[in-house]
Amino acid sequence: MQSMKYLFTSLLISIASSLLLFSPSVAVDTIPANQVIKDGETIVSVGEMFELGFFSPDNSNNRYLGIWFKKIATGTVVWVANRDLPLSNTSGTFKVTSEGLLLLSCCGDTVIWSSTSSELTRYINPVAQLLDTGNFVVKDGNNTDETNFIWQSFDYPGDTFLPGMKFGKDFVTGINRNLTSWKGPNDPSPGQYVEYMDTNGYPQILMKQGSVLQLRFGPWNGIRFSGLPSEIPNPIYSTEYVFNQKEIYYKYELTSSVVQMIHLKWDGSIEILNWSNRSQDWFVYATGLVDTCGRYGICGPYGICDINKNPPCGCMDGFEPKRQDEWSMADWSSGCQLKNPLDCQATEGFWKIRGMKFPDTRQSWYNRTMSLRECEIACRENCSCTAYANLDIRNGGKGCLLWFGELMDLMVCIESQDIFIRMPASLVKDEALTVSQSGFNKKIRVLAITLPILLVLLSMSLAAYLWNMKTKRSYMKGQGRRPHTFDKRYSDVEKDDLELNFVSLSKIIKATNNFSIDNKLGEGGFGPVYKGVLESGQEIAVKKLSETSEQGYNEFYNEVVCVARLQHRNLVELLGYCMDGDERILIYEYMSNKSLDLYLFDETKSSMLEWPLRYDIIHGIAKGILYLHQDSRHRIIHRDLKASNILLDGNMNPKISDFGLAREFGGDQITAKTKKVVGTYGYISPEYAIHGRLSVKSDVFSFGVLVLEIVSGKKIREFSCEDVNDNLLGHAWRLYTEGKCLELMSPSLRNSCIVSEGLNSIQTNRRRNLQKRYDSLNGSLSLETVKIREIFESEPMPSFSSSIIFY
Repeated sequence: MQSMKYLFTSLLISIASSLLLFSPSVAVDTIPANQVIKDGETIVSVGEMFELGFFSPDNSNNRYLGIWFKKIATGTVVWVANRDLPLSNTSGTFKVTSEGLLLLSCCGDTVIWSSTSSELTRYINPVAQLLDTGNFVVKDGNNTDETNFIWQSFDYPGDTFLPGMKFGKDFVTGINRNLTSWKGPNDPSPGQYVEYMDTNGYPQILMKQGSVLQLRFGPWNGIRFSGLPSEIPNPIYSTEYVFNQKEIYYKYELTSSVVQMIHLKWDGSIEILNWSNRSQDWFVYATGLVDTCGRYGICGPYGICDINKNPPCGCMDGFEPKRQDEWSMADWSSGCQLKNPLDCQATEGFWKIRGMKFPDTRQSWYNRTMSLRECEIACRENCSCTAYANLDIRNGGKGCLLWFGELMDLMVCIESQDIFIRMPASLVKDEALTVSQSGFNKKIRVLAITLPILLVLLSMSLAAYLWNMKTKRSYMKGQGRRPHTFDKRYSDVEKDDLELNFVSLSKIIKATNNFSIDNKLGEGGFGPVYKGVLESGQEIAVKKLSETSEQGYNEFYNEVVCVARLQHRNLVELLGYCMDGDERILIYEYMSNKSLDLYLFDETKSSMLEWPLRYDIIHGIAKGILYLHQDSRHRIIHRDLKASNILLDGNMNPKISDFGLAREFGGDQITAKTKKVVGTYGYISPEYAIHGRLSVKSDVFSFGVLVLEIVSGKKIREFSCEDVNDNLLGHAWRLYTEGKCLELMSPSLRNSCIVSEGLNSIQTNRRRNLQKRYDSLNGSLSLETVKIREIFESEPMPSFSSSIIFY
């Protein structure tokens, strides 16, 4: 009787434990073998970050077993088990067997989905556990090794790449960790897009739509995947790349409290998403396809894509379009070909090219120990070898990578690694040619002939220079003025800008009444600005470099060279310059209404800027930016767009001024890297401020901030909101999400505002690439529409709690 009582008590405890275990309200992260989870019951990771159970996507009655975020981003699904075979009702059950297999069943014993195992072994205590990383694992409950799993969901990713997850291949088990998109926004079935680590040749990351290659990253060069920008150390994540005989993988780990994931969307786009606690939403931290040149092989074999050119596709020196008729119709898929075909019997060399994304490596060979010299010899001795390079750029470079056949998917980028392309000797540039010993001897003979001639010419040039300097000093001494030290930049100004007027210092002194305080218009970082009147009666603005200015000669030369080449009605015109001793002076057209900030942020003057005028000012600024970025013969990044640098003429037409910090982009650049970030905080884009990456998008960001200032009449660096701790950007985004965009507008605009235009200046408008953004300027104000998102949860810089991101 006592034993029966004990048995009955044990049974009650077991039943109670089972009810407690599978109560949907209890956060349990582990289930033992043969315990069943029914539809409606879930398990939750110990930190309540993730939850596992059955779910239905929006607008669908199908049921899936999946994992989703619980604590934040509630319902954001990161993994699905039965993607191919959904359940049509809520009769599904789920358990882990004594062999360590996961079984998803329906309607009794019909198995819908099961996990895989290399060997079926009855374990003493197999358990399934949902970890706080989002990894669902099966392990031996008696084994304390937290890395020894019987099975894990991280080995079978879906469309989401989470921190700590390996992306790549396990050569021992045969597991291939790919990303596969959903079929649709609400259909988890495997879609058309697959992103995977390709090992046909030297490994790289590819993305296909069906059988068509869409995107390529790589190969890995020891620091990053070739073609991607070099990241400076950041407080958000760290990366790891492993390639050995057992496995190859890439993964990243978060080093801060930021929640992040990489998502392959159903339409093939790749987004790095960060969670914002403030807006309670995901925002796009970065995208995989940055611009048109990101598409695979858009310019065909040997074609080079350069987003800064129009059209973007071109051929290297010595190459020509293979089908000129197709190229004239903007179809570059046929690519380029050598004007003089290679002949393995003839002397050939290699052209060293820097600043290029490495070609597709599927037709390649590699060796990890060879030197670059050995790599060249190996390529030279094989007629099919078309290019070579180091595998790893660290520590001076090591390893050998050879390409065979046509070179595909070349793209101009910021890249410090060299690639050597096989060319006929007649087309190879001397400074980039690597040659065999016989070629080296030939160079020695050439130098023996030319060196004496060069020395004679150099001596003559030096004598002429010294005579010129002596003459100049004598003249300056006679004039009682300090001699000017000429340098290369001054020579460049004289050569490149002969049409720009040189105005004598005496004329400027007379025009400004000896820089009278009564003529002073204001003062900026460069120095004071004075109004002047030339003898011809023309009014001018004289910008004088101050001795205490943080700027200096670099900004002066930069402005002379940049602005003198630019001609546009929405850019201030540089009329001339003066260099006298240490004096550096710029002469501009006079803008009678001064700068935009004097009207925007002054309560008495802001009423003068009614909505139609503000809308025209936005248009005018946009046209000026479009000219600088796209239509000008010299592509210019302004780097300091703000209200005080927008001047207004007598008719209130806006003109962009102050090009002292501007940067000219060459034809072989998409972006640039800089260690010195310049500009005005609040207007500087996050990727420039944090990573030093500079591009036309940097100006686009600044322009977006400027548009919000024009609409609201509030200054970005002085705005505060009493209700919430938002800056102007965060405030605008919050109003947008609440459907209250028009509340952002300045009260002085309520009577003059055209609602559709106001909304068009504020609301979100996605854009796939930079070209579409600028093309839209020709017809509408789509460029001025902005999407405001927080950029860093922890606000690494005070002015960057929010970001404006253009699509």
